[in-house]
Amino acid sequence: MDTAPQTLEIKEDAPAVFHAPSCSALPPVLDACCGARMMWYNKADRRAIFHDKRSVDYGKVQNGRVLTIAPDIQGNFSAMPFPDESFRLVVFDPPHFSKIGETGVLGRSYGKLFPGWEDEIQAGFAECWRVLKPEGVLIFKWCSTEIPLARVLELAPDKPLFGHNTGHKAQTHWMTFLKPNS
Repeated sequence: MDTAPQTLEIKEDAPAVFHAPSCSALPPVLDACCGARMMWYNKADRRAIFHDKRSVDYGKVQNGRVLTIAPDIQGNFSAMPFPDESFRLVVFDPPHFSKIGETGVLGRSYGKLFPGWEDEIQAGFAECWRVLKPEGVLIFKWCSTEIPLARVLELAPDKPLFGHNTGHKAQTHWMTFLKPNS
């Protein structure tokens, strides 16, 4: 493994706060809004950059579980600091709920949608698409408890290839998009 000091090339017009050593060659995976990295088997996987607008340690939140949101790079998923076509795989798991408290476990874990959320989600899709390499894969996760999936997919840059529903009531949707090579 290369241990030489390296630098990370960042777009000049996008602010970022760095919380991890930088690297010259970006890893192949971006988690655009990582939260507490709950879906990750290895929450410190070096093949990914973890990005989120929040950076906070909530401590113990429920049943002794510790909740920490510590992105490698802090910033909004609608204006990410990465060059175009930087990643082979992008994970986009934005907030899904607008009718939750920001201080409850769900609000702290996933964040909250605010009025105008459609513009933010559409901008997030566009940014994820921008930083994705041609023939790269975008994995999108959405819980349709409050907002139907069809309404959100209208904001996507393309139609998904395939997907799968999970959860107790099958309201969590995982979708896979493939960016065209053109």
